[in-house]
Amino acid sequence: MSWAAGTDIDDATEQLTAFVDAGGTLVETAESYGDGAAQDMLGEVLATSVRREDVILAGRGGVPGGPLGDGAARGALLAGLDAVLDRLGTDHLDLWQLPGFDPLVPVEETLSAVQVAICSGRARYAGLVGPTGWQLATMVERGRVLGGLTVPVSAQVEYSLLCRDPETELLPAALYQQVGVLAWAPLGRGVLTGKYVDGTPADSRAASPDLAPYVEARRTERSGRIVHAVLTAADGLGTSPLSVALAWVRDQPGVSSAIVGARDAAQLTASMAADPLVLPAEIRAALDDVSDPV
Repeated sequence: MSWAAGTDIDDATEQLTAFVDAGGTLVETAESYGDGAAQDMLGEVLATSVRREDVILAGRGGVPGGPLGDGAARGALLAGLDAVLDRLGTDHLDLWQLPGFDPLVPVEETLSAVQVAICSGRARYAGLVGPTGWQLATMVERGRVLGGLTVPVSAQVEYSLLCRDPETELLPAALYQQVGVLAWAPLGRGVLTGKYVDGTPADSRAASPDLAPYVEARRTERSGRIVHAVLTAADGLGTSPLSVALAWVRDQPGVSSAIVGARDAAQLTASMAADPLVLPAEIRAALDDVSDPV
């Protein structure tokens, strides 16, 4: 989400090149990142520095206020998809993530857009962004009735030690329906890295007028206790708080991938360093306990 808003084209190229060289594949993008500028930047990097076939592109996009309307209507969805493809300079998305669940549009109409996108080659698979458990189950079951081609294969939701809401309904539904969960903000919007323990760094998102509300929502008394536990675990394991927080999310049942938003190559490298870490059972249990939302 930092691309085109603090990350220039040189930094973006360095990040994506390092990511692919390290074996990374999934790249998630949305039209809301930099009001579409992040997708333009990603398209430029793919055209000049990184081969399109080396990444799995997961994209979402719509046409807010467009002539075809907002939401999950077929025309709006397909127009949004075409706009994303144009910005990225590619002919297809590997994973087209539908932007939400629209109660004003029949599920069958939304799924018909998915069928058109897949049959026309503009998308390989489809997923949902921010669904509840019942919404996910509804889309999956209706997709199966319609032949299976349009069944969502993923659900992207915010999930971290600071935000465990998906465990109540979404994760059980995803596990039952065999839908992979993509966890966004796995670092608690940056709070779980410990960077805000002693205040607000001048170069952090919390110091940005635009992004401060996004971060402040996770800076609470409860989060302070959780961050302290993460710092203690990291110290005992000889690793970083970032690695501990990321490993916890990554290994939760039902989670297929964790999506991180690095501002520069150093942050990306730190996130990738978490890959080999497996938390001991006693530490995972302690983190489960201190972050229990009940």
